[in-house]
Amino acid sequence: QLQFVESGGGLVQAGGSLRLSCAVSGITIRFNSIAWYRQAPGKERELVARIYSAGTTIYAESVKGRFTISRDNAKNTVYLQMNSLKSEDTAVYFCNTLSPGRWGQGTQVTVSS
Repeated sequence: QLQFVESGGGLVQAGGSLRLSCAVSGITIRFNSIAWYRQAPGKERELVARIYSAGTTIYAESVKGRFTISRDNAKNTVYLQMNSLKSEDTAVYFCNTLSPGRWGQGTQVTVSS
């Protein structure tokens, strides 16, 4: 069964950093493309970063240069390193495939200004 378990969120001051983790089960991430999404209060869920099976990464303009997506194939885990955080990064962060089905619980990131 395909499952995503996100962790690593928290409360951080603007300018700070966090690293999110996404433990994936049910598929092998090195053969699949995985993305991080986020949903802020009152807003639609948006795609933040993706990593393709070949290792290519693509970022939303709003996070380019600040966020880095990576993966550990041995752990079947995808990461999102977030630096220079801004208040507008406050959201619940989720991971999923590029054709998302069932969502995990997500992890809350709150950036105080």
